[in-house]
Amino acid sequence: MSQIGQIRVALAQINPTVGDLSKNADLISKYAFDAANAGAVVVVYPEMVLTGYPVEDLANRPSFRAASMNALEQLAKRINSEGNGDLTLLVGYLGQSESSKPQNCVAVIYRGEVVATYIKHHLPNYGVFDEYRNFVPGNHSLVIRVCGVDIGIAICEDIWQSGGPVAELAKRNIGLLLVPNGSPYEINKDDLRLTLVQTRALEVGAPLAYVNMTGGQDDLVFDGDTIVVSKTGEIIARAPQFEEGLMVIDLDVALASSDPDLVISNPPILKYQKIKSGMAHKLGESEQIWQALTLGLKDYVEKNNFKSVIVGLSGGIDSALVAALAADAIGADRVYGVALPSKYSSDHSLSDAKALAENIGLNYRIIEITPMVANLLENLRLDGVAEENLQARVRGITLMGLSNQEGHLVLATGNKSELAVGYSTLYGDAVGGFAPIKDLYKTQVWQLAKWRNELAILQGQTPPIPANSITKEPSAELAPNQKDSDSLPDYFTLDKILTIYIDQDGGRPAALAAGFDLALVDKVVRLVDRAEYKRRQYPPGTKISNRAFGKDRRLPITSNWNES
Repeated sequence: MSQIGQIRVALAQINPTVGDLSKNADLISKYAFDAANAGAVVVVYPEMVLTGYPVEDLANRPSFRAASMNALEQLAKRINSEGNGDLTLLVGYLGQSESSKPQNCVAVIYRGEVVATYIKHHLPNYGVFDEYRNFVPGNHSLVIRVCGVDIGIAICEDIWQSGGPVAELAKRNIGLLLVPNGSPYEINKDDLRLTLVQTRALEVGAPLAYVNMTGGQDDLVFDGDTIVVSKTGEIIARAPQFEEGLMVIDLDVALASSDPDLVISNPPILKYQKIKSGMAHKLGESEQIWQALTLGLKDYVEKNNFKSVIVGLSGGIDSALVAALAADAIGADRVYGVALPSKYSSDHSLSDAKALAENIGLNYRIIEITPMVANLLENLRLDGVAEENLQARVRGITLMGLSNQEGHLVLATGNKSELAVGYSTLYGDAVGGFAPIKDLYKTQVWQLAKWRNELAILQGQTPPIPANSITKEPSAELAPNQKDSDSLPDYFTLDKILTIYIDQDGGRPAALAAGFDLALVDKVVRLVDRAEYKRRQYPPGTKISNRAFGKDRRLPITSNWNES
């Protein structure tokens, strides 16, 4: 039987920025100091932390790959010169093969040098690595010995696959498995991760530490949720979601249990005063979603150097939720709301917009669009739907003009239900640089608005979203007495069909099997399939589902396929 010792490991759940190698190196250095001060002997960073993740087509640029590899060498020297050379670092970076193909790698840094490299074996089915999927040369397993503990390394999708590196590590009788990750948030994915980590720990017969990044990157948001389990799958420690920080743990591990590829430091640590580990409070679904959307928006604004955001406030639920999210993300003083009433706008659209602005404390103004619309109608001679859409486009022009003049990022306020069926106006309500709720169905919008108001009440604050914005019947207010229900099924029914057709890829037969009316299903399917050209032109927005438009689901615009 192997001798049992202890090892102190630091897990850096941090928020890198794609392309900012200098800033990311500073971040890595800071957490190396923290890990060393905490007495850790190993510190593990997220997947491709040095370059940020995902790098997408930047991986194809030789200059970027060269910069990544040069930054890695400089980082190794820096860590040593700063007095932390005896710390073993696992740092993700972008490397390349001998044939100059991009590779997703983890470097093992010790005493100023990159002493070993592990190349990701299983690659995700997206992005620039597709071409090299399952053909990446290099180690299929890597075991290093640190303080007498034989540590295996795998990267993210490597543990999502059966076989491969984990199967090889299971044969090598390791004492600990460390897994750097760049795993984006999706609803309920935290439960899937835990089950996966427990399964792999049992498979290799050793404790497993799963380290995930946090922060927003374009339409992705990473939630952290770093997890450590014992060799029997018992949870030892779990970090908070959506927070940056360092988790330091003490683990009981088997010593010198395998034949390592590299011995870094051999003297084992048999016993010392253990740090008490803990588990973060599990967030409820609505709180998870809110944290994901606010972090995704915050990092999009901050990492792209926008000073403020601007939102068209209609008095309706969508724009109200977007404004509340923006205020929580970057502060109400950086949120600019504009009411844009036309001759069809109701009194409550203005009163609800004003109440929202007062509740939140954002900047607020009113700009009448009626004169602008009248001038265009006189010259263009439009009526019917063209006149309705003209109003939306005048609002879009106004917001984009203010964006140009004042430097705000325009936030689009469309939800997933509207995007699905094309219930939006191109170059009108679809304008903007970011769309915070584009992956929220309308019913989720209501659910989240109610949750945010309830949270405010629990905290002794004013609920941000006016009750009337939540309860009133949705309307674009582009025609007299217009209601969304004039064109669409009620949203509760619509969202159930959309969930089957989009999120579950169920197709028309599955929607019919669920008991929905034939004519209604055919109408919804037809609307969804015909609206792809609109979705392609919609701004990016934070993904929270496993079938987000633009990221996970993409239909041909030109297609004669008929689901019926």
